[in-house]
Amino acid sequence: MTTFIQLHMLTAYAPANLNRDDTGRPKTAIMGGVERLRVSSQSLKRAWRTSEMFENALSGHIGVRTRQMGRKVYQQLIIGGFDEKLAMAISAKIAEQFGSLKKEKAPKDKLDNLDIEQLVHLSPEENQAVEQLIATLISENREPTDSELKLLRGQAHGVDIALFGRMLASSPEFNVEAACQVAHALGVSAVTIEEDFFTAVDDLNLRENDMGSAFMGERGFASALFYSYICISRDLLLENLGGDEALVKRTLKALTETVMKVSPTGNQNSFASRAYASYALAEIGSQQPRSLAAAFFNPIRGEDQIFKAVEQLQQQRQRFDDAYGACADKHYEMNLEIGNGTLPELLEFIAQ
Repeated sequence: MTTFIQLHMLTAYAPANLNRDDTGRPKTAIMGGVERLRVSSQSLKRAWRTSEMFENALSGHIGVRTRQMGRKVYQQLIIGGFDEKLAMAISAKIAEQFGSLKKEKAPKDKLDNLDIEQLVHLSPEENQAVEQLIATLISENREPTDSELKLLRGQAHGVDIALFGRMLASSPEFNVEAACQVAHALGVSAVTIEEDFFTAVDDLNLRENDMGSAFMGERGFASALFYSYICISRDLLLENLGGDEALVKRTLKALTETVMKVSPTGNQNSFASRAYASYALAEIGSQQPRSLAAAFFNPIRGEDQIFKAVEQLQQQRQRFDDAYGACADKHYEMNLEIGNGTLPELLEFIAQ
């Protein structure tokens, strides 16, 4: 049976605009009849996988997500001595192995049509294969053969791809099913978005003729205690990483520490709203996974919200267990409110 690892977290963020919508306002969602602050799963996953902490822990095992592989190839071929026409042709052949090329009739930049239509996640092995092919072509001053252009790999062992998956519409046989599911983080209480009106002053304006500011603007912001939920299929992660048990354990530890410590990056220079999780519940078992978001359908009100949120989450977990039987084989709690648990112990539990 499949083994699932579930992680439930509560993280308190000071006023910020961590993840904004198309109008620049903080993202929200209606839950339990009231508006809640929200951080999308896409925002969370990008912040985690591109963080220095994650990269340092798993150096050499992380891929790259891009549309611009063709540009990179072209630039290296030009440096290697190829003329522009041949470099363009070779770069296009290599880039289209990963997706359909853009076909703009009047591109602003001649390299625009070396970009592929959609982002593609390349594994470290695929990235290395491209680099090796470029080096060979420069060394031998020739075009690639058809067999050399088969750059996609069935076993894409990048930990970011193994965790979060990838989809290649033009080459579905190389798709990877995500081993890690990430919910949107939602505030446990109702929220009101406030507006920050600000001005910028010209330092060289001596205020002799113009007393006004050089710029005026406004930015939405809000604060919330977020409930976050992550579910990982350990068996699928092991399969995606080619059966490398040691790498699975490293990945689980690195991901857990990252999600506990790394904040979304939106507007951090303006708000410096960085936070560590105040509470974490990790569960391991073969039972069907379930979120504990139902604990917060009725918004938390009043003071001491972290304590109340922990209490409601624990009660919701117990209600599920009472009704369905034990929903996990074992669990570990880290609760800063009562000084229970430590991060090293949590990481060892997750990685077992």
